[in-house]
Amino acid sequence: MNEVWSAALCILLPFFGTALGAAAVFFLRREVHERLRKGLLGFSAGVMLAAMVWSLLMPAMAMAEQAGTAPWLPAAVGFLAGAGCLLLLDIWLEKAEKRPEKGAMLTLAVTLHNLPEGMAVGVALAGMLSGQELVTLAGAATLSLGIAIQNVPEGAIISAPLAAAGRSNARAFAAGALSGAVEPLGALVTLALTRQITALLPYVLAFAAGCMLYVVAVELIPETQCGGRCAAGPCGAALGFAAMMILDVMLG
Repeated sequence: MNEVWSAALCILLPFFGTALGAAAVFFLRREVHERLRKGLLGFSAGVMLAAMVWSLLMPAMAMAEQAGTAPWLPAAVGFLAGAGCLLLLDIWLEKAEKRPEKGAMLTLAVTLHNLPEGMAVGVALAGMLSGQELVTLAGAATLSLGIAIQNVPEGAIISAPLAAAGRSNARAFAAGALSGAVEPLGALVTLALTRQITALLPYVLAFAAGCMLYVVAVELIPETQCGGRCAAGPCGAALGFAAMMILDVMLG
C-alpha cells in the first residue's frame, strides 16, 4: 500500500470510529429506563470531561510549550472563548425564542471536539509526507487508530440520548456519525495549510474544551438530577471519566 492510500486510511479511520459508536443505537432498547437514561447521560458527561482534559487541554499546553509560548496562555484563552461562545449562543437563542432541539448542543460540542482531533492527524501526516524522520507512517497510523478508538464512546453519547428523546434510530445514528465527519475535513485542511494551522492548533483544542465544559455543566449534569436525586448519573459520570482517561493515557 503506497503512502497516499495509507494517508487516506489514517484520515478516515477516526470517522469510522465515531460511526461505529453511533451504531450502538441500533442495539439499544427503544424504551430506555429512567435510571439507565440518567446513567448514560452521566457517562457522556464523564467521557467529555476526561476528553476535555487529556485530549484537548493537555495537548494544547504541550504544543504551546514546544512552540516557546507560555503553556497556560492558549489553553486559557481558547478555553474561555469556547465556553463564552456557547454561552452567548445560548443567550441569543433564548432571546430569539429559538431553543435548540434536545441534544443539539451536545452534538455541536462533540463535533467541535472532533475537528481539532482531525487537525492533529493532519499535522502528523504532513510531517510524515514532508520526509521528517521524527514522524513516521507508523506514528501517524497509531495516532489515527487511538483517536478512532476514543471516538467510539463519543459517537454513542450523541446517538443514544437522541434516540431516548424520541428520534428514530436512523436519525440518531446519522447525527452521531456526522459529528465525526469534520475529522477528515480538519485533516485535509491542515494538510493544505500546515504552517498557518499548526500555530493556531493549541487555541483550537482549548476552544473545543471550553465548549465541552459548557455543555456538560448546562445540559448533561443537570439532566441527570432532573426529577429528583439519582445515583445513576454520578456513577455513570465516574465510569465514563475513568474509561476515557484510561483510553487517552494508554493510547497517548
